[in-house]
Amino acid sequence: MGLMWQENMVNMRKEEFENIIKEQSNLKNLPNQKLVEFMDLLSLDFEGTKQNIIDSTLYLDKVEELYNNTLKVYQERNK
Repeated sequence: MGLMWQENMVNMRKEEFENIIKEQSNLKNLPNQKLVEFMDLLSLDFEGTKQNIIDSTLYLDKVEELYNNTLKVYQERNK
């Protein structure tokens, strides 16, 4: 967990993403090579984003667990 996924994650550049958005109204006129390029970029970004969400959820769950454990000990001391 942690930084490992960030090092391996492939994020689409802002310019690439904006270009794909811009070309949505023109998809039928684009060559297949361009469509495959868009699909590859979107698939990679989707998988990276999905992994980011999973890792963030696991991290958040652990932070909550650690907080609750710490709070429990604190409250026991201050009864």
